[in-house]
Amino acid sequence: MREKEQLLGQYGEWIDRVKELAERDETLWSTPVAEGKWTVREVVCHIFRWDEYFFTEAIEKIARGEDPTSEHLDYDEFNENARHYAKACTTEALVRQTIAARERLIEAIRVMPENVYEGEYTDKDGHPFKVAQFMKDFIWHDNHHLRQLELVALM
Repeated sequence: MREKEQLLGQYGEWIDRVKELAERDETLWSTPVAEGKWTVREVVCHIFRWDEYFFTEAIEKIARGEDPTSEHLDYDEFNENARHYAKACTTEALVRQTIAARERLIEAIRVMPENVYEGEYTDKDGHPFKVAQFMKDFIWHDNHHLRQLELVALM
């Protein structure tokens, strides 16, 4: 139980960072994280869209007692679609949707009974899926992008 709460806390740090970015000047959102790389807006949307995907295709299904239907996707295509979505979305809407998506994931995991949370499931590709490992993987993913965002925000 302690590890679950610790992981949920770390997983929730993304929300605080997005709130901090929301207070920054709009020009920051159009700034690339490095030369030839995504903009802040695109990075935030990238994480938001993965949150939506894993909520719908894994966490929500597990919470209902079903196996996840998450599968290996064409990451380049998925991420490109997220970039297009980012460009069509206002910053305010993107922030609101990003926070809501992460909060939805956190709450669904928080209320899972321990046997559900600790269960091992099989995704659509036949690979094992564990909720704790999912959070650990995406905490790492969040931190990877947060380091990029912090460098831009310091400029």
